[in-house]
Amino acid sequence: MDQLSNRKDEIPRNLISPPASQTESSIALVWDKPEVKTEISYYQIYRNAELLSTSRSTDYTVIDLLPDQQYEFYIKTVFKNGNISAKSKTIKIDTKPDSICYDITSFGAKGDGKTLNTEAIQRAIDACCEGGKVYIPQGVFVSGAIFLKSNMTLYVEKGGELLGSSDTANYPLITYRWEGRETLCYASLINTNVDGDERLESVVIEGQGTINANGSALRKKEISEEKGKPGRAVCIRNTDYFYMKDITVRQSPAWCVHFIYCNHGSVNNVKVHTKTDENGKKYEGIANGDGLNPDSCSDMYIFHSMIASQDDCIAIKSGRDQEGRQVNIPSENIRVTNCRFESGFGVAVGSEMSGSVRNVLVQDCQFNDVYSVGSIKAPRGRGGIVENIRYEDITFKNQDTSLSDCKWFRGAIYIDQYYSHDSFDVNEEVPFTDDTSIIRNILFKNITLDTETGNAIYLTGLPESPLENVQLINVHAIGKFGCKANNINSLVLDAVSVESREDEKFMFNNVAVKKGTVTS
Repeated sequence: MDQLSNRKDEIPRNLISPPASQTESSIALVWDKPEVKTEISYYQIYRNAELLSTSRSTDYTVIDLLPDQQYEFYIKTVFKNGNISAKSKTIKIDTKPDSICYDITSFGAKGDGKTLNTEAIQRAIDACCEGGKVYIPQGVFVSGAIFLKSNMTLYVEKGGELLGSSDTANYPLITYRWEGRETLCYASLINTNVDGDERLESVVIEGQGTINANGSALRKKEISEEKGKPGRAVCIRNTDYFYMKDITVRQSPAWCVHFIYCNHGSVNNVKVHTKTDENGKKYEGIANGDGLNPDSCSDMYIFHSMIASQDDCIAIKSGRDQEGRQVNIPSENIRVTNCRFESGFGVAVGSEMSGSVRNVLVQDCQFNDVYSVGSIKAPRGRGGIVENIRYEDITFKNQDTSLSDCKWFRGAIYIDQYYSHDSFDVNEEVPFTDDTSIIRNILFKNITLDTETGNAIYLTGLPESPLENVQLINVHAIGKFGCKANNINSLVLDAVSVESREDEKFMFNNVAVKKGTVTS
């Protein structure tokens, strides 16, 4: 029989509806686990004091709501022994008012997979009133670059596809970030319409349809013309309160979904494919195929999403070298939870991190045939500070042997301050300058990993800037190779086991190991 508990440490914490995650018919909820995290079975979600549903993860999206209505929510924890916690705090959240719909076919668009619809879709966007919805119905709608504006929703219906034109003439050249520097680039398929220091607000992309940037054809042409760097599938710039929900994004010429200088945003139940389609057919010619990149962004929630990437699944960035330090806009307060990664290189920080990255949580994620759980890449020349990064409650299994350790990736868990270097001497010290990065307060906790290729763990700082306070707690790792560590001021190993198939389990150089339990 269920038992009601009055213990405060069993109550779900910090229940919120993430930024911008309220539509006219849905409200997303996220919360933190209770202080007592073991033996949790699931959570109960209550709406207006009545039990609505349950969730095994720390997020839930309430659907089929009425527009312009206020709802009350709270959460309870249910434990495996039958105990039920007291309720969390109650929050009151409003749905958006009913919106005016602007069907792109009413503006001349044709979903025949052939007609170029750029002008028709842009007319619909330009006509859209504040709070309105531009609607892409079923069909394949070919388009060049389109530019969204404030206070609007782009909705792609199930069975609808926005397909990027393969003609570079349909993507004007504009200046925005490419690998950490402001650079002349081809426009992306979907852009925000910003001019100078202008900021947009309340931009939503949703629906169960598909955004297909046609990157295999487009990247080859953009590279060969040598006029600008390749565009993205979706590039949201200078925007506050943005939301992506339910959409599938695929086949970008470069980084797939790129957020630049954005604040207060959410990504919910989004699927990103940059390496293959759902059936495993490879997108030929794709490189720089990151899945989703917050770049000098803050207060961002990424949850309940799937990324199958050709490169980093998620890469958190903040500009490159001197330019990045001068701009000095960090990425901070970013939460990645309940996500699944199917190919690529996990959740990365860097290597363009010169504006600093701080306060990142990666929790309750699954990694299947992905090369790495998490990486922090900060080679000499970057400068900036990476701090307060947490990877927790993660399962990882990699049986893909098509890749091996190299200058671009060195382990299933890795921190690398010699990223991109073919050869280096970890004992050769150079002067500490503004170009020198600092990495500190990094936690890997409750992680089980097994990789058939590469190092299980690789942690290497600089002799002039050793890693500070790196903690591995309850980490159980099996790799082709073991754990290698260099230049660390404080490495905590607590309940850590490492197995190596081909070399020594632990190889340390200039590492100060703090108290903890290490098992062979």
